[in-house]
Amino acid sequence: MTTTPLLFQPYTVRGVTLNNRIVVSPMGTYGSENGCLSPFQFAHYVRMAMGGAGLVIMEQTFVTRAGRVSNGDPGLWEDSHIEPMARLVSEMKRYGVKTAIQISHGGRKGGQQRAYEGNGPIDESNLAAGDEMLVPMGASPIPLSEGWQVPAEMSEVYIDGIIEAFAAGAKRAILAGFDLLELHLAHGYLLQSFLSPLANQRTDRYGGSLENRMRLPLAVVERLRKVMPDSMPLFARLSVTDWIDGGWTEDDSVILATKLKQAGVDLIDCSSGGNMRLGATNSNLARGPGYQVGLSNRLRHEAEIPTAAVGMIRTPHYAEQILQDQQADLICIGRQILFNPYWAHHAAWDLGVDRDFSLWPEPYGWWLNKWAHALAANGEDPLGEEHFSNL
Repeated sequence: MTTTPLLFQPYTVRGVTLNNRIVVSPMGTYGSENGCLSPFQFAHYVRMAMGGAGLVIMEQTFVTRAGRVSNGDPGLWEDSHIEPMARLVSEMKRYGVKTAIQISHGGRKGGQQRAYEGNGPIDESNLAAGDEMLVPMGASPIPLSEGWQVPAEMSEVYIDGIIEAFAAGAKRAILAGFDLLELHLAHGYLLQSFLSPLANQRTDRYGGSLENRMRLPLAVVERLRKVMPDSMPLFARLSVTDWIDGGWTEDDSVILATKLKQAGVDLIDCSSGGNMRLGATNSNLARGPGYQVGLSNRLRHEAEIPTAAVGMIRTPHYAEQILQDQQADLICIGRQILFNPYWAHHAAWDLGVDRDFSLWPEPYGWWLNKWAHALAANGEDPLGEEHFSNL
């Protein structure tokens, strides 16, 4: 009797069941105009849906126009964004995938160029090309790095408005038909910047103590749960550590994750860093295969909350081992899936789950099955371990 690998066993959270444990991570494509999806983004996400993952999380999408990071970011700040999102979600679901959207506010990281333009502050050449100047706002007037705009410190009244903006964005995502939401609590954007002493030096009820610094993210979660159906899952992507001395720590994250669970978060998507520009002299980050898996393992066991592991997880065998070792409940694949959009289908072949291409889109599966039989007749394995070792 063959046991289905954990990577390809269903996963149920609240009223949603994923076909497998593979998740396409949210990754910025910077193709939107005025928050509206571009043809490229539509094609990109449909292709991700065809790739065989159980869940596709759309890139961070902003709940206010002023809160964008770049001019190319998608939005949910007005009702006109609902219909294009709904068309995309409907098309994606044709391939059996569950859909999510990551909602965010850029905070002090606002006012950036699109990543492929340099990822620096918006400059005169960007404005001359038609971009809008985006003025960052944050917990404290502390710029991201030398030469960056100094963010305006948010008043408590403005913070109240941001909480409502997250709720309004969530309502639009629900109307668009997404299966679940992911709240961005990572990488130095607004909510994570309130958590970290590196970016938050307030002296009011949103700053100082750990309890105060957690106040805004927890308030947003509580507000989201009030507008979300009980059957709809809520994930949170969290920078579990800043990797910088004096910043947010793993110990802090264990405490926060426990409170997030109590407030209604169902799973922590465990990332890290992002609160300072790369190259910070006191950074303790050393990247390597699975370098964030230990963060997922710690929160999963100490905060007793389901987690997703992400970061340089390249092969299906490694992904399966993480699940077998109970270090995570889901596996997020990012740039590896950009390189190989059919990574999940290839993993199903490699782990012996789908050798007749029945999980592929039918127009592909029929041809590929004939192709594989023809190769097998010549003693060739179309998608063996050698294939993955080259990816």
